[in-house]
Amino acid sequence: MQDCRSPSRIIINTLLGIMFLYLNLKRKAVCALQIATLQMDISDSRDKEGRCELLERQFAEILKDGRHPDLVILPELWGCGFFAYDRYIQDSEDLRGATFSFLASWALRLHAYILGGSIVEAEGEALYNTSLLIDRDGELEGSYRKIHLFGFESQEQKLLRRGEFPVVIPTNLGCFGLSTCYDLRFPEQYRAMVDLGADIFLVPAAWPAARIAHWRLFNQARALENQSWLISCNCAGEQNGSQYGGNSMVVSPTGEIIAVAEASPVLFYSEVDLGQVRNARESFPALADRQPLN
Repeated sequence: MQDCRSPSRIIINTLLGIMFLYLNLKRKAVCALQIATLQMDISDSRDKEGRCELLERQFAEILKDGRHPDLVILPELWGCGFFAYDRYIQDSEDLRGATFSFLASWALRLHAYILGGSIVEAEGEALYNTSLLIDRDGELEGSYRKIHLFGFESQEQKLLRRGEFPVVIPTNLGCFGLSTCYDLRFPEQYRAMVDLGADIFLVPAAWPAARIAHWRLFNQARALENQSWLISCNCAGEQNGSQYGGNSMVVSPTGEIIAVAEASPVLFYSEVDLGQVRNARESFPALADRQPLN
């Protein structure tokens, strides 16, 4: 029988210990996600090309910061701007068009996932408000077409076609449930995403300052009632006479606001602990008490 104190056994045990330590550290590292939120200035002073140049400078700033975010999130329709309805057709593009290529190159350089806000996607004669999730390798991990199009004093419903399905994308960071701006007013969509396995909601938006109190309420409510993280990225600035509200947020599964921006353009960082989703759902299992309604 081999002596457990023999040099070879000591080396094997040491290597096994190092391996288990590495795996535990890796698991903990994946559990805590670093988020970079880019609340962009979407004003009349820049066109799509100008905003790409602005975004390139902000990506370079993230690279220079050395913070190594796992996820970078951008606002809704940052290219043309939500309120520039006359630009929708002109600035529309294929799903894997110029915006995707631009963001994919930066996902590779940053070695980060990028939730690229949304684009006006052209497919045949139809236009959609479509969000793109790009992985660390610059590949399109998934996309979501906005389901609830805004009709109040807006041309979005007239110009665009709505999406049909909720989207949840499993990644090695977590299960991302994608939604966009006005979707926040429809809690059934978030319940559907939870049923599909979502533990983090990503919400690019172009929410106006006039209803910013609603925005703050819905961010907290959607996170709390679904015991999930919610990360939102709103626009800043003024476009076509409409003021964007900013106030991009990170909200915990217990409804606590972990980080929130003011109304002005800003890049800010936050940390998301995925273990809090499991803790919230196990310590207060409200989701397990749901009952079918006839």
